[in-house]
Amino acid sequence: MKPRTRIQKEITQLSKRLPKLSKAQRAYAFEHCFKHYAHRTKKGIITCLECGHQWKSEHHLAESICGCTCPHCGKQLEMLDTRKRVFREMEYFCIITTCKQYQVLRYFSTKMYRKVGQSAEYSIKEVVQRWIAPNGKTETIARLRCMSIFYYDVWNLDSDMEIRTNNQHRAYDINPYCTYPKMRVIPELKRNGFNGSLHNLSPFDLFTAILNNSKQETLLKAGQIAVLRYSINTYFKLEEYWASIKICIRNGYTITDASMWKDYIDLLRYFGKDSNNPKYVCPTDLQAEHDRLMDKKRELQRIRMAQRRIEAERQKAERLERAKTEYALKKANFLDLNITDGFIFISVLQNVEDFYEEGKAMHHCVYSNEYYNRDNSLILSARIDGKRVETIEVNLENLSIIQSRGACNQDTEYHDRIVSLVNKNMKLIRKRMAA
Repeated sequence: MKPRTRIQKEITQLSKRLPKLSKAQRAYAFEHCFKHYAHRTKKGIITCLECGHQWKSEHHLAESICGCTCPHCGKQLEMLDTRKRVFREMEYFCIITTCKQYQVLRYFSTKMYRKVGQSAEYSIKEVVQRWIAPNGKTETIARLRCMSIFYYDVWNLDSDMEIRTNNQHRAYDINPYCTYPKMRVIPELKRNGFNGSLHNLSPFDLFTAILNNSKQETLLKAGQIAVLRYSINTYFKLEEYWASIKICIRNGYTITDASMWKDYIDLLRYFGKDSNNPKYVCPTDLQAEHDRLMDKKRELQRIRMAQRRIEAERQKAERLERAKTEYALKKANFLDLNITDGFIFISVLQNVEDFYEEGKAMHHCVYSNEYYNRDNSLILSARIDGKRVETIEVNLENLSIIQSRGACNQDTEYHDRIVSLVNKNMKLIRKRMAA
């Protein structure tokens, strides 16, 4: 992308002045970005995957646990028992440096190719530069990314290093596997508490945090590293807990488990405790206090759930009683309706208990879906020799059969006969509607 702003134009020129990797930096990257292995066959032949030297295994168990040392190159190796013979890996190497007033993070794609019996091959090439101004604003210079369905950091290593915009994939937010120990930092970072330790955080995340956020700067200076790391890596809202955090800082209390401490403060607030009181905010045994309040809340929730279930059952019973009364009133004109052809006997379900028995016997939802509450429906039961065969629903608005279902909602061999019988006697239903 063509640089547009003054800063973009400036860092584009400054980027060209950055030095190439030194031999020491290359060697450090190749040594620390990858683990070093020895390949062992079932016959006990060991091959150093660094130099290709082979020798016979002598202490099988000890080598499996402790690894071994190559007698040719002296490299300490971990043992691999596998039939695989070719190994490829890629990791990111970072150099932290400065250029003019900017903090610069240089990321290198480091690749390794190993094949049993051959010396390892390494390559390294710069792919991303993150430029951070003293005020925390950032710009990115990087190579193009290739199209890939599964990976967003497949780099076009032949493309130019140009200004890029960091999109939603965060392809340039790299957490390097290895960082070069010799680093140069701008005075503003030292002023804001950085002393050379990254505290298991990505350099970019740490630097932008302490330059942009005064609270995170305070956490770093106060040694509250767990909270700092938690606030950077998660959606933890510092401002909601800042008063309690300041209490910890003033009382010299170091929070070692930020996630548990946050949950503990939430529990204190749940029970109405003072979250600004050192007695509560700075517990001697955080785990024990957290578990005590958690158990107390769980027991309270259990009691409330039981109360809600009792109340729900009471309300359900009241609704059922109302439904029974309403059904008897609404369907009073139809309750004595009987239809038969001498073989099939069809009658209206008399009450809510009949709906329950019908649904239970026929394995369908006439009761569970509360068909007895439907104003414009009439539910009938077809039986042969006293055995339920199908349940029929009639639409009272247009006097049509909505459905006629046998057991498990399946049609029976008498389905057409039942439907025909009801249709022939629909005038009996119409007569009771007019009554």
